[in-house]
Amino acid sequence: MHTDPAKPTLHKVIENFVSKSGGVVGPHTSYALPGRMMITGLSNNKDHGGRTGMVEYTNAGDYIATHWMPRDGALNGAEKSGKFAGGYGYDLRAFPRRNVMVTSSFTGWNNYMMNLGTMMASPEAMAQFGNTVVIWDLHARTPKKVLDVPGAPLEIRCAWGAKHNYCFTTTALTSEVWLIFEDENLEWQSKKVADIGDASKIPLPVDISITADDNLLWVNTWNDGLARLFDISDPHHPKQISEDKIGEQVNMVSQSWDGKRVYFTSSLLTNWDKKESTGADLQYFKIYDFDGKKLDHKLTIDFLAEKLGYPHQMRFGAYSLYGMNAPQEASLTSAR
Repeated sequence: MHTDPAKPTLHKVIENFVSKSGGVVGPHTSYALPGRMMITGLSNNKDHGGRTGMVEYTNAGDYIATHWMPRDGALNGAEKSGKFAGGYGYDLRAFPRRNVMVTSSFTGWNNYMMNLGTMMASPEAMAQFGNTVVIWDLHARTPKKVLDVPGAPLEIRCAWGAKHNYCFTTTALTSEVWLIFEDENLEWQSKKVADIGDASKIPLPVDISITADDNLLWVNTWNDGLARLFDISDPHHPKQISEDKIGEQVNMVSQSWDGKRVYFTSSLLTNWDKKESTGADLQYFKIYDFDGKKLDHKLTIDFLAEKLGYPHQMRFGAYSLYGMNAPQEASLTSAR
């Protein structure tokens, strides 16, 4: 994409991801580090459960190493600070100035390839979800501490401020906002700081996004199609200040760097997404203006009408690891 970002050319196809990594299945988050690309996994090829790892590549796409998530019996030097250490994986973010990586946890192939209704009716399947966030030594790539965050913590978003040593995540099963923070003793901790709607109605929080001033947090809930906005000026006590219906379902949210535009896509997983019979406004990309208080709809691309597939991931703004921001073009991909 260096020559012309509007016309990227295929450089390499990695066809041996599973075998080369030692059995990691379900590549999810691709996260750029200096000269490296870290890719989180969701499962493994032995039992298709939740035990998984992160796979590290060079920028040229050459395999470097696999870093397995700490679990009971194989903590790899990490401190287990609570009840859980299941080895699940999902998302990744880094704090270079604190020499920290943070990972979250979801579920394995057996679950995410299952019909959502069938899965939720199975007590055995519902017991197979991650309940942890892991703090890693960024440079050494070794796990340091396993924090309890019950209920499948998904996306991790970290504060932008130079002295704001904290991240947020939300739990898909229990519909909560959790704060991952460095305390006064420079120890990383986790705590629930807010509820998201009524957990009994299974809103299923998915993507989140922090504004550039660290004052607001967008929280999307897939099942009810709502975008909720929280005031996080006091990160330990978030308060919901608004909510908007985006569609029948909503997944990812991204913002322009100045915060004046907010973008949404709809698809979570092919086997979990609602069907066309559910109603209109099902698979889409949407643009809204935002004046700091309310959303103003500007554009919708109906992916079903345009026969474009299921829109999932996107990025409209970027912030480098070392504090420089640089706008970049959108990227839309299809969900699995």
